[in-house]
Amino acid sequence: MALPTFEPPVGPSPGTSHKPTVNLWESEFGDGYSQTMPKGINHIRKTTSLKWETLTYDEMREIVDFFEERQGSKAFWFKPFGEPLRVKWTCKEWDYVTNGGIWSVSANFVQSYTTEL
Repeated sequence: MALPTFEPPVGPSPGTSHKPTVNLWESEFGDGYSQTMPKGINHIRKTTSLKWETLTYDEMREIVDFFEERQGSKAFWFKPFGEPLRVKWTCKEWDYVTNGGIWSVSANFVQSYTTEL
């Protein structure tokens, strides 16, 4: 089964942040000398924080339902603003808040290197 593409009903609000996580083997030696080496071929993993503000209840439900359907472990395609290509992601952290009938959703995406297409 092909991976779904996350297509929210509205684009994320301004303020999307991107933060790579770099995974390295590191050895510290005497006299301040150190040696580092990547842990595998995919040692840089992108993380992206997104927020959708001023949503209707139905828009909020569409976004949250997608995350709940993916259960935090199933990958999906998404192209964040400013990125040249769509990337495979997982999302295991999200929240949603209401303020007098206006909803907002926040989510953290982590790049997935699954072989599933």
